[in-house]
Amino acid sequence: QVQLVESGGGLVQPGGSLRLSCVASRAILSTFTLYTMGWYRQYPGKERELVATFTSDGNTNYADDVKGRFTISKNNSKKTIYLQMNNLRPEDTAKYFCKGTIGNKDDWGQGTQVTVSS
Repeated sequence: QVQLVESGGGLVQPGGSLRLSCVASRAILSTFTLYTMGWYRQYPGKERELVATFTSDGNTNYADDVKGRFTISKNNSKKTIYLQMNNLRPEDTAKYFCKGTIGNKDDWGQGTQVTVSS
């Protein structure tokens, strides 16, 4: 089981930027590259929803409301994925989670809180 550790959340004003990171600790590089990685977020009382993911063929997929503002990227040598979030809005306030999928198994991080408020 890979352990996913998110960081980079915090409080930011509307229009600001944050970069989230997710490190796959305890994963060897060859295993990490087999994972399909992505970012999800969860509002209080709601289910987690997709924000941005890599697809199995290496492309990217974004939720409609973050397209053009958020960018997912990864550094395989660091076993890390990132979520660059620009032009943040109050409605982006949520807990953000990293997910890694291999086969039919999902691993989740503990999440990092993002709060967008003036």
